[in-house]
Amino acid sequence: MKATQERAQAKVEYNAFLAACPSRRLLDRISDKWVVLILCALGGDDSPRQPGAAHADAPKAMRYSEISRLLAGVSQKMLTQTLRSLERDGLLTRTVTPTVPVTVSYELTDLGLSLHHMTRGLRSWAQTHMAEVLENRENYDARTS
Repeated sequence: MKATQERAQAKVEYNAFLAACPSRRLLDRISDKWVVLILCALGGDDSPRQPGAAHADAPKAMRYSEISRLLAGVSQKMLTQTLRSLERDGLLTRTVTPTVPVTVSYELTDLGLSLHHMTRGLRSWAQTHMAEVLENRENYDARTS
């Protein structure tokens, strides 16, 4: 079987409901809060804009320090690990520019941008419905106490 045929066959066989399916590992990775927030940041969702930026929601390259500042609470180790895993999966690219000091920037690939569109909706849903969820939690806790 040729490699393209093998990939096509495997694609048909992916079923996240099966324990051995490799897509489960991918779902585990992309459901991480830091992954979602990094994809949203690089996708342009409410991230700081450079002067003269054409569109408020346009994807853009960001330096490590910009991402770190935007994602309040992320440790340096977690941010580094998450960026590396996203690069490994082909969701973003890491560009090193030989300046003094060296400049490193990250930007979504087409694959990452396609996932960004989905995570953007998830982030929006969470922000929109958080008050309702908190109210439901209070009601549940009051009933079960």
